[in-house]
Amino acid sequence: MKTKFLAIITLIAFSFTGLSQKKWDLKEAVEHAIKNNISIKQQALSLETFNEDVVGAKGNFLPNLSGSTGGNLNFGSTIDPVSNGRISSTSFSSSYSLRSGVTVFNGYRLLNSYKRSQLNLLNGKLELQRIKDDISLRVVNSYLNILFAKENLAVSKVQAEISKKQIEVAKNQVEAGSKPKGELLNAQSAYANDLQTIVSLENTLNIALLGLAQLLQVDPNNFDVARIDVGAPTASLLYRSSDAVYRKAVETRPEILQRKIGIESGKLDIKIAKSGFLPTVTASASAGTNFSHRFADVFAGTNDFFFNQLNNNFGYGVGFSVNIPIFSRFQNKVNLNKALINNDKNKLFLESEKLSLQQTIQRAFLDAKAALKSYEAAKLSLDAQQEAFKNAQQRYTFEAITSFEFDQVRNRLVNAESALIRAKYDYVFKSKVLKFYYGESVLD
Repeated sequence: MKTKFLAIITLIAFSFTGLSQKKWDLKEAVEHAIKNNISIKQQALSLETFNEDVVGAKGNFLPNLSGSTGGNLNFGSTIDPVSNGRISSTSFSSSYSLRSGVTVFNGYRLLNSYKRSQLNLLNGKLELQRIKDDISLRVVNSYLNILFAKENLAVSKVQAEISKKQIEVAKNQVEAGSKPKGELLNAQSAYANDLQTIVSLENTLNIALLGLAQLLQVDPNNFDVARIDVGAPTASLLYRSSDAVYRKAVETRPEILQRKIGIESGKLDIKIAKSGFLPTVTASASAGTNFSHRFADVFAGTNDFFFNQLNNNFGYGVGFSVNIPIFSRFQNKVNLNKALINNDKNKLFLESEKLSLQQTIQRAFLDAKAALKSYEAAKLSLDAQQEAFKNAQQRYTFEAITSFEFDQVRNRLVNAESALIRAKYDYVFKSKVLKFYYGESVLD
């Protein structure tokens, strides 16, 4: 029984360990961030508000309908309709009515307001997409930082193992009397420095993991990501020029489309302002009736049955009104001028957004180009340093160089490996930035 209990406990512990060791892949991380990000949720709620504005603007075309009723209970002296004298009585009266009105014409204000609400909804959707795109790019950047930190740490651990082996070599040489004790101390010092570097790089990795966990809004404890093969950079850029990326971006980027919508919305604001100079025509209809009752009335027949009175007193009517603006204390003129000014500002906003986008893409293209060249140079440097390190290992084994000289060669190799890793991930991210502006998926 005890054995079974221990087996169950072990199985449960193993299950929780498996859960704690879950590794996030890039697509899963992006999808989680988009689903749970607070800014995205806030914009989604704003989108619902814009949708309600569309419903409200559409409803303004319909006639309204309202009903009203009221009652009065009167006590004391009143005029007798027969004797024309005053008598004391108690009476109750009530009224019931329905009213409806509709705007027939108001200078197309309702139509243009409805169109503007639709543009606001579209603008809200584009803003939501822009936020999602930005969050996706931030997740990709954080994810690549983690992979970069892991590779850098792995290289340092390999070098630490080499340093550890060199301690044994130096120890044997010292014991054999072929090398002074200083050689062993130098080897031990190099190993200690490598261990210190590992601690620093582990902290860098932990900070990178924490940053992504916070971005995803998940528990950072036991948080980790799956390794993906980013591949080696190709010998050429994805795009021939920054202009090719810009031409595509200016047609698809949400921030540009939002500015274009701002211009269209501004044109509608001008039309709405102009409607203030035009007459407004409204139509209305109403129907109503009333009922009255005198309690303890001595005159027979004066208190008709409730429904009879409602029928006898029923009345209805229709009407229309025309409101012609003659002088609005310059308010209509001011509104129109402000709409014209805002429309000019919207055009400048669009040009400014295009210029900013073009400059951003140009910088991103040059950064990617420089990153590619840096990677190619780092690769050549690493190839040379690897050959130099192999030669140094052989010479050190045959005691042709000191441990200090060997460490200098090894440090150059470590720096070359780190430079190549840095250049690779730098280029990968900057090429993804270009793909981002070109409208392609950054998850590929």
